[in-house]
Amino acid sequence: MSAPLDHLAVAAGPSAWLRRIVPVAVVVTAGGVVGLTAPRGTMTSAASVAAFLLLGAVGVLVGVLARTRWAALLAPVAFAGTVEFVRLPVTGPTVDAIRLDDLYGVLAFVVGRGFDSVVLLLPLVLGGMWGAAIARRAGAAPTGRAPRTRRVGLALSGVIALLVLAALLRPATTAPILGADGAVLDGSIAELATVPIGGHAQSMMIRGEDAEAPVLLFLEGGPGGTATGSMRIAGEPLEEHFVVVTWDQRGTGRSAGALEPTSTLTLDRMVADTIEVTRYLCERFDEENIYLVGSSWGTTLGVLAVQQRPELYRAYVGTGQMVDQLATDRLMYADSLAYAERTGDAAFADRLRAIGEPPYSDTLAYSQALAANPEWQDYPRGADYDWRVEYPMSLVVPEFTLTEQFRAAGGIFETFAVLYPQLQEVDFRRSVPRLDVPVYLVQGAHEAPGRATLALEWFDALQAPGKQLVVFDRSGHTPQRDEPGRFADFLADVVLGKDEA
Repeated sequence: MSAPLDHLAVAAGPSAWLRRIVPVAVVVTAGGVVGLTAPRGTMTSAASVAAFLLLGAVGVLVGVLARTRWAALLAPVAFAGTVEFVRLPVTGPTVDAIRLDDLYGVLAFVVGRGFDSVVLLLPLVLGGMWGAAIARRAGAAPTGRAPRTRRVGLALSGVIALLVLAALLRPATTAPILGADGAVLDGSIAELATVPIGGHAQSMMIRGEDAEAPVLLFLEGGPGGTATGSMRIAGEPLEEHFVVVTWDQRGTGRSAGALEPTSTLTLDRMVADTIEVTRYLCERFDEENIYLVGSSWGTTLGVLAVQQRPELYRAYVGTGQMVDQLATDRLMYADSLAYAERTGDAAFADRLRAIGEPPYSDTLAYSQALAANPEWQDYPRGADYDWRVEYPMSLVVPEFTLTEQFRAAGGIFETFAVLYPQLQEVDFRRSVPRLDVPVYLVQGAHEAPGRATLALEWFDALQAPGKQLVVFDRSGHTPQRDEPGRFADFLADVVLGKDEA
């Protein structure tokens, strides 16, 4: 009698122990690898698809080894805990402590950990279900529910997996430019290009009805913003006159994967990247120099690039011109507080007082304090204004894959957190008294006073071969989006027209 009992004890002891420890080791190892190699999650479609498939396989293996459907729930918990532990040294709004007490904290969670849950945790759940089913079918574990119900659940999980994979595999494309006959316009250009800039792969959208037309490089605001979507919509009138190049700067849009290492993401590096992009365009399109248009933070990059290499630029156009970031932030804070007190919005006023005057170590506070004033959003736009140019709808364009859409949104938070603190000492009134190219400022009549006042002060004192200020009466901080047709006409008739005269 003792021999059979001893056999059962030996079989049950090590076997049960291994069924517990091996699946845990597999999941923890996978979490460690992901935490080290992709601390901010998968940044490209290829990486997302690979991670989904590999972690699905890990889920199946764990389900088979554990022989229980509980693996489908416990594996993601162990995996997520490991990833969070391993990436503790990494900082940024999408990977820091979860904050659900304000809108921007919720958005950072959704575009960061929310997307990670779909790409990294969901396949573990689905794979664990299939692995447990395989183990049951092999007779390694008792059935836990009716066979028909189990088959329906497995079929549903397979459909979910296929739908997610199909969404992740959708490629990014930009539509060709068509002529009046509906055919591709002869001599036009429409492409998404990825170019090595500053040692990182960075993307740009290049569109124009005539590939031989003058080149216009557009620099989006932020830091962290992408104009690929907004310029695809609002930039079409410009394509009649220019080859319009919308560059996703490092850490933004389709270039979000170039964020790391953040230690090298500096203002000087961004200016150098702008100049390198310019030189690439000059060489590719056989131009000695190009037109440069900056919006908001893009005006900071544009002014500094033109100051360093004026021979590369035919003219500089600033919209939503920035001059002194810290002074602007303090003026806008004071304006917001005055608005809250004047309108009796006690909650807004209390929130502003609690946050205090900028600068802020918590970069999410800038959005709460400076972007929440409804006065700066409530104004009439042009008749050709398209609401899709605003976030987040500007990300829902074919030019982005699903992964790029979420990572572009995350880049708004992450890149801003790295670069914005570096702008506190910038003041063009002191450092840029002269630009050696024609300068045009396109300001919105409804621009926030904290920006407009300093822009006019700098512009009045600026020395340049030629300069002109124009105010669009149905625009705010972004005239190129608020009145796109008028903006294109101004660049074609005035900026390009004077240059060709």
